[in-house]
Parts: sequence; C-alpha cells; structure tokens
Amino acid sequence: MESTQFIYNGRTRSFFNTLVENLEQCSEFKISVAFITFGGLQVLLETLQVLSERGIPGEILTTTYQNMTTPQVLKRLSEFPNIKLKIYVPPTQNDGFHAKGYLFHKSTDSKSNDLWTVIIGSSNITGRALKTNIEWNVLQNEPVQEAQEPGVFAKSVLDEFEQLWESPWAKEYSDDFLISYRDYLARIKKDVQAKKVNELFTYERAQAIQPNEMQQEAIVKLDRLRKTGAKRALAIAATGSGKTYMSVFDALQVNPKRLLFIVHREDILKKAKESFDTICGAVGKNYVSGFYTGNQKDENCTYLFATRDTMSRHFTEFAPDTFDYIVIDEAHHASSDSYQKIISYFKPDFLLGLTATPERSDSGDIYALFDNNIAVEIRLRQALEYNLICPFHYFGLTDAEGIDYTKIKAEPGTSEYTEEIARMLMVSHRVDYIIEKMKFYGHDGEKTKALGFCQNIKHAKFMASEFCARGIPAVALSSEDNKSIDERIAFTKRLENDDDELKVIFTVDLFNEGIDIPSVNTILMLRPTESSIIFIQQLGRGLRKLADKEFVTVLDFIGNYNKSFLMAIALNGKQNFDKDSLKVEVETDFADLPNGTYIHMDKITKQQILHQLENERFMSMKYMKESYLNFKHVCGGKIPMLIDYLKHDGSVDPLRFSSFNTNYKTYLEFAAFMEKETHPELSVLLENEAFKQLMRLFTFYTPAKRIEEWLIANELLNAENYSVKIDDFINRAHKFLDEVHAENLIHAAETLSGKYFDSSELKRFEKALLSFDGKSVSFSSEVKSALKNEESCRTWFEDLIQYNLLRYQNEFGSADYGLPFLKLYYEYSMRDTALLCNYKKIHSSFRGQGLLTSAKPDYFIFVNLHKNANIKESINYKDKFITPGVFQWQSPNSTTQDSEVGQNIIFSYKRGINLHLFVRKFEEVEGVTQPFVYLGKVVPFSDTAEGNKPITIHFALENPVPDELYLDFTTRTDMLGKNNPEIEL
Repeated sequence: MESTQFIYNGRTRSFFNTLVENLEQCSEFKISVAFITFGGLQVLLETLQVLSERGIPGEILTTTYQNMTTPQVLKRLSEFPNIKLKIYVPPTQNDGFHAKGYLFHKSTDSKSNDLWTVIIGSSNITGRALKTNIEWNVLQNEPVQEAQEPGVFAKSVLDEFEQLWESPWAKEYSDDFLISYRDYLARIKKDVQAKKVNELFTYERAQAIQPNEMQQEAIVKLDRLRKTGAKRALAIAATGSGKTYMSVFDALQVNPKRLLFIVHREDILKKAKESFDTICGAVGKNYVSGFYTGNQKDENCTYLFATRDTMSRHFTEFAPDTFDYIVIDEAHHASSDSYQKIISYFKPDFLLGLTATPERSDSGDIYALFDNNIAVEIRLRQALEYNLICPFHYFGLTDAEGIDYTKIKAEPGTSEYTEEIARMLMVSHRVDYIIEKMKFYGHDGEKTKALGFCQNIKHAKFMASEFCARGIPAVALSSEDNKSIDERIAFTKRLENDDDELKVIFTVDLFNEGIDIPSVNTILMLRPTESSIIFIQQLGRGLRKLADKEFVTVLDFIGNYNKSFLMAIALNGKQNFDKDSLKVEVETDFADLPNGTYIHMDKITKQQILHQLENERFMSMKYMKESYLNFKHVCGGKIPMLIDYLKHDGSVDPLRFSSFNTNYKTYLEFAAFMEKETHPELSVLLENEAFKQLMRLFTFYTPAKRIEEWLIANELLNAENYSVKIDDFINRAHKFLDEVHAENLIHAAETLSGKYFDSSELKRFEKALLSFDGKSVSFSSEVKSALKNEESCRTWFEDLIQYNLLRYQNEFGSADYGLPFLKLYYEYSMRDTALLCNYKKIHSSFRGQGLLTSAKPDYFIFVNLHKNANIKESINYKDKFITPGVFQWQSPNSTTQDSEVGQNIIFSYKRGINLHLFVRKFEEVEGVTQPFVYLGKVVPFSDTAEGNKPITIHFALENPVPDELYLDFTTRTDMLGKNNPEIEL
C-alpha cells in the first residue's frame, strides 16, 4: 500500500471510491468538513449503515457555514447510533470554516500493523465534490508508533481535530439544536428566497446570453443546413436543456421579418415568449412580441406567439407568406391533423421543430416531416455530459420477500401476463417495504415529490390507496382514466406545491412523455423493466433542472425478473455493446456516468444482473426475435423501419438482425421473416433480385463509416432519371460536411460500381452495381425498374439511406477527419480501413494478418487482447497496455528488425510512416466477429525493440486511452462479478 496518494475525480475513479473503501476498512473514523449536502450523504448511507451494524465508532464535525448543511442532513446523521455529531457554529459571520479532513484508524489482529490513514484536501461531502468537481486531495498512510501512538503527520491532524471538537463553538447535536436551527433558517428564508429569485433572474439572463454546448452545436448546424437549401429542421434534446433559447439564438442569426412560435399549451407559450423577450428584446432589431390565443389576439407584432388550437381555427386570416420563420415547440405533436393544417398552409423560409421525444409523435414520421434534417440530437448520456439535465442517484434494490417472477405462468406480452404480475405486486408487505426504502434513502428537498410507475391501472390505484392509508397522500393517474388534461395538470401542480399535502402520483404510462413536473425529486420504478426505452423515458421524467435541485432519487425494485439486465443496457447508452463490457459497467456501478450521477445496486441485485448477462445469448435468434417484437410494441404495433430505431434512446441496434445472422443479409430480409404471416408482401419485394442485391450492397456499407456513398445514393434516388453528375451535388454535400473532397466522392462512386470488389463480390452484387464513367453515376437498369415500378422498394431503400445519413451525423457530426478518415475510439473492421484511406486496389485484401502495410504511408495495426471470450486463460500478454498512454505490441512472426517493414515500424517517424493502432477485447463473441476500436496514431520507442520473428516494441499513443475505455480493455468479470484485472489499475 502506497504511503502517499493523490486523489482526484476521474471518469472511472473518484474521491467517492476512496472514501467508501477507507470507511469499509476502518475500525474508527473522524471527519471534519465545512458542509454536507443530502446528495453527498445519500450515496454514503448504505456504507454508514453497515458501519453502524458493525459498531464502528465515528465522529463527524460539520458547520452551519453558509447554511449549506441542512437540518435534514443533521437529523439523518443523528439516527446512526455509532456516530457522534457536532456542529461548529462560528462566533461571527466573518469566521470561515473550510477544513476538509478524513481520518481512519485501521486496526489488525497484530497491533504492529495498525494504520492511520489521513485524507486532507478540498472535498466536502456533496454529490459533486465526491465524484464530479475538480478536487485535489492527498491521502497519507502512517503505521502506528510504539505504544499505539499515531505517526507524526496523523497525530498533528488528530490534535487539530480534537481541538476543534472540544471547542466551545462545536455544539453537540440535539433535538433542541435542530429546532433552533430550523427556526433560524425559517426566519431568514423569505429574505434568502427573495435574494435568490433576484440572483437567479440575473443569473439566468446572463446565462441565456451565452449559448450552452447544445445551443452552439445547433445554431452552427442550422446555419449550414439553410446554406445548402434546407427549409426545415428538427432539434432533439432533453427537457430543460435550453431548446427554446436555442431557437432564440437561431432567430437572431436569421433575423426574420416576422416569426411565428406555436405550441399546444398556453403555459409553455408564455415561458417561450419570456425567453424571446429576454434576449431579442435586449439585442434584437424591430422586436415587437405578442400573443395569439383564445383570450388575446395581438396585431402588428414581428414575433407572434400562438397556441396550436387558436391558430388552427384562424390560420386563413393570415397570408401564407406572412411568416418567414416558424417554430413548433413540442414538435412530436406536429403530425396531428391540427398542426398539419397549419404547416401545409404557411410557406415560411424556414420551419424549426423542437422536441425532447421524437418517438412520441401522434402519428406519422416526425423525422420525415422535417425533411430528415436534424439540427441537434442530445440523448441521456450526452445531456449529462453537457450538464443539461439534473444528476440522478439510482438504487437498484432487491424486491420485497415473496416477489418471485419465476412463478408467473402467463405468456409474456399478453394482458394475462400483465394482470398476473400486477396481482403479485399488489401486496401489503411490499408497500411497507417500498415506504421503508423511501425513508431510508430520503430525497433532495423537504417535501417528497414522487412519481411511481406501476404495472397497470389497478396496481396504480392500489398503491395510491395503500399510501393514503399509511398517511402518505397519493393519487393514481392514467391516460385511460376519466380525468381531463386540466385535472391532471392540477394534480401535478399540487405535487409541486411545497404547501400542498400531495406527495406521490402513481401512474402507468401517463408521464413517459408529456406533462412536465420539474421539481420531482423521487422516481419509483415499481414494475419489472421490460424495455430499456421505457426505462429511459420514465427516468427522464425527473431530470428537469431547477434552481436548488441537487439530484433526483431513483428507487428501482428489481426482483428476480429475467430481463432485469435491460436497465444495464439503458444506462450503458450504446446500441452496440458486448456482454463483457456491460458486466464491467455493472460491476463498477457505471463509474463513467458524468455530472455527479451515481448508480448503486445491492449485492443480491448486482449478482443477479451479472448472472443474467453471463447467460443471455444476445446473438441468438431467440433474443433477436424478442428484441424485434418488443420494439415493434413500442412503435405501436407497426413494422419498425430502420429510422425508427434512431428515435428511441435505449433501442437495440437493428443491424444486429442482419449482421449477426447469416440467413438475413439485410434488415428488410429479417423483417420479412418476422412478418411472413402478417405481411407477406415484404417477401414478395425480395423476389426482385436487383432490388434485393441493391439492399445488400448498401447494407454492406452500413452503418456509414464515411458519408459519401450515402450522399450518392440519396442524390440518385431523388434524381429524375436516377442519374447525376458528381460536380452537380458537391455544394449540397456541405449540408453534411465541413469540407467536401471531390476525390472521396469519386472513390465512393468507384466503390459502388464494383471497381474494388473481388470476383465473388462482383457476382454477388452484379445487378445492383452503379454505373460510373468518372463524371456521372447512375443506377443499373434493373434497379431503376424496381424503384420506378414498386413504391415499397423506394420506401425501404430510402429508409436505409436516411438511417445511414442520420446515424452518421449522430456519430461523426460534420468534422473532417482527414485521410484515412478515422475517428478516435470508433469501431472499424479491417475492410473498413481500405475504404477510408481511398485504397485503389481490391479491398478484400484487407484481412488476415494483424499488420496491413499495403496502404503506405499508412500502416494499420490490429490487435486482439484475448483470443476467445469464453476462455479466461487465453490472455495474450505480449500485446497489452502498459499504461493508458503506452502499448506493448508484438509483430507478426515473420517480421525481423532489419527487414523493410521492421525498419519502417521501428523508425516510422523518420521514414514518414503513420502507424494506426486498432484494438479489440475479443476476436469473437458468441461466434460473431467483433470490430476493432481505433486508438489513433502511435509512435514507437525505438530503443524498446526486442527480438526477431516477432519483434516486441512499445508504442506511445498520441492520444492516451480515456479512463472508461482503458478500464473496459483491461478488466474482465466472471459470472459472479469478480474482477479479473490483467494489470494493476
């Protein structure tokens, strides 16, 4: 054990980890911090409970400094019988208390091995200080001296702690102290609130003038879209992330003569107008705003704010070209009849849609409605990264005794199945258990403001009744009850009102999307997670940011439901995952989640989920069928198109349905198989050999690793004769790319014409290959015939194109990554690198050995860290990470140091050779070949080259591997979740 350590908050390792480990190991602890928030205390509650049960004594000294430590925190700490609590009350307001120290005595059977561990630094006990903030702390381990005396450093800290502890200003916690402190806070509350409201207004106004990362990204993209002729676009980002202000900033750069802002609810409309008034009223030219609602119809306004219903009744009173810029908020409703009348009538220069939930449209395709132009799309992980949403503390809990999903007899997906689960969950002792956990973990703020998601309406009503019977005011709401929207909104306002007694709303599906309750501080997941998509939607209901809202408590009562691992897929945030990486995430409590978010599962729950992940066969046909049918259910029973999978955060990667099943080379072929009884017309489509080959050809390059192939396909599909000149659409390519390179477009056209295919590939795609003469490109006559004569052929091919264009934008943006066109930490196959360096010979030659040298001056190095995912002893220790910035590599067995290839590698920098490193954990998972992760360029330490046939050498990575990726590469877990690190972490 190192005597001195530097402790800071990284992506996979934080001060929180260090604090918990030292608490768990100690026989006594003493803590002095300036303040403790409930967010910091809550994530330590389970650890403190264990220490209490073990009888480990502790002393905690905190303060009333700046009134940051709340009465709620003091009361909760006082409930631990093993903890002595004192509160340092400075003699005057000018006396600050900033000391942050943590002391742990670690005794052993052999007293000579006793330790004192001291941590001194900057960290208070707050949610962000423990995990997210930039904090510096130093940990010092000191063995005890003779006569059990602490070492010199530890003793000096202990002496100072004791001096403060015995100070007359250190008050022992008591009920009387708590009452007086609460009275004091109540007296100053009005003044503080008034000050905070004024400060908040000033702060929000100042912040509004400075675009956040999402807003900056969006307004740049919107400007580019308009310059390439786009007339519509959609912005997708989390509730509360600043979409309205983003539309304000875009309006400023457009400077429309007249703008129309439409939304379906008047309360949202008023807030939107306030946002525009704040910015445009201060800096905009000729800005005059007004309302167009049922109660108010202002005239002579340059910026008009209208409710949907009023405008749908009166739109003909305006000329079609009255507004040159129109914004539709909550745009997932834009496909409704009332909106369609408005959209069809007006002819603005630009139409902008704003939504947090693109998947929840009333009907139709919300993406297509806005011409598949996405200005910005921010999902859960990125919203956390950008600090656009509130952090959450998720606790995965073992369910109440007797809740056993293995006893359910009904078929999953049936109404009988839902009813049977609901009956099992509607038991009194489970209600007691839920309330017990709510009391243990607590929540941010004084009043409970909880949403509970239930199995069905009966379950929701049961929960509301049982909570009321126990003195906790609650109500059940559902989209299927008889309450009007106004009544539902009234209940949500009651929940938000600190002076109203209502504390919990139980529901089934009402709040997956729709009514916003910003001050929700508790989410109760009271039914089994059957969909990672629904999980994220429900989680999102509590993540609206609000002044003084520190975090959201999420209690998930998981039980032994056999699909509990879906929560891991949801929190992982990636469509493409492997089970070992998921297991690492679960085992490490999703340590890489940003912005002060914590995930914790109790021991039984964690082992259960790890066991499920170990035994689930994600590549099996059974799992594929279940995934498809579950997603179809989410889509309302319609056949999901590829683009539908992009609309739902937490959805499965649809390419798994084709790339992992040799019988189905395209998603359409898999869908035709799944729908053969209900939609036989899909199989009929595939009887057209040219069309089937067309879908297979372009699926071969899906997902898009570069966009040029898909720009060509999109242009061809929309050209009158299915033929275009490359020069004619170079300018339109700027819609997607910062820099457009004609040579890349030409290479893409050559690729799709089969110029770089081997003989077997030419035969496989012969009817679908494009014609290209160096200037013009066109579809084959057979493909033209299929697209002209069968509308469904065009629909499915267009879906494939738009899926790739949109996915490319999500994953690559518009950046120019140079040549070869490789993005750091993205996944590639060997074959991909031929395409991405514009290789002008047969591309199928890029396979086999782990070193490809034929694209000189670029050498591509491909490494398998493990030979087989199922054999733990097969670790290849020759190829391994030394540190996140240094990698040891062993060349192919035929390479010597004095050969040309050997010299090019060892002295690559001098010889102008670019070495690109690609690494994957496993060559195969469940029999499926895995892609490589691109780690960027490497430079060899020439003096480390050893041996011949093979050469062993150390590489310096130009970009050290990020913490979360390094942890994944260097850690494996077995079925029970026991870490098997291959190197010292």
